Amino acid sequence: MNSRVCFFLCRRRRRTMNCEVFHLKELEVEAVEIPEVLRCILHTILFHRALGLVRPKDVDSELFDITYVQCGDADLEKKIEEKIDQFIAWVEKHPNKKSQICLSFFEKKNKQATWFSNKTERLYWEQWFIYMNVVSPKSYMGKHHHAKARRDSVEIVDVTAARHASLETSLREVLFQIIKFVNEKKDHIPPVPSLDCVSFPYEITLPSASDSSFGMDMIKRMLQTGHPTMLG
Repeated sequence: MNSRVCFFLCRRRRRTMNCEVFHLKELEVEAVEIPEVLRCILHTILFHRALGLVRPKDVDSELFDITYVQCGDADLEKKIEEKIDQFIAWVEKHPNKKSQICLSFFEKKNKQATWFSNKTERLYWEQWFIYMNVVSPKSYMGKHHHAKARRDSVEIVDVTAARHASLETSLREVLFQIIKFVNEKKDHIPPVPSLDCVSFPYEITLPSASDSSFGMDMIKRMLQTGHPTMLG
């Protein structure tokens, strides 16, 4: 249903601009791994959509043998960290669930004001959907051991290391996905609005606090204000 929702949102704007939608590979993560995984993904996307004022900064991941690039902008880094904190707070209230985050890029267009809409319209031209299956150590340990099996410390370390290596491989695949997409899909990118900005205008949409459907929450917000839910 969520995939249909994102296409619906973009098709509403198809008459004025082309909206590309990218779905990244789902990652199985523990709660403690979420911050570093999201930093790798969000910074990689935003770096490839950066504009003039960029000071590229190589960052070595704290959890993985991965180096990614940040734009070197303190405000952008702060906003990403705030979104990560909000997402972690949602995960704590909804443990062991699949969830998604949407990073959207848009243009701002002035339009005639009416009683039910704003003067400024957001025309979305690109959306990135990040999928996560948040699990607890207990859940994936159960995949490798019978209920009555003896789980000594060596076995636990081996299983944990194997799962971490699998996540690192999957995260690398996601980063390569991003690079592949940005190199192949360029025709939909609008003219650069201003070199005074670090990035094209963007928003990061998280699951709703009420745990309602992510997609339906976006549609409801769009019908009320003309654009999907924006946190921040």
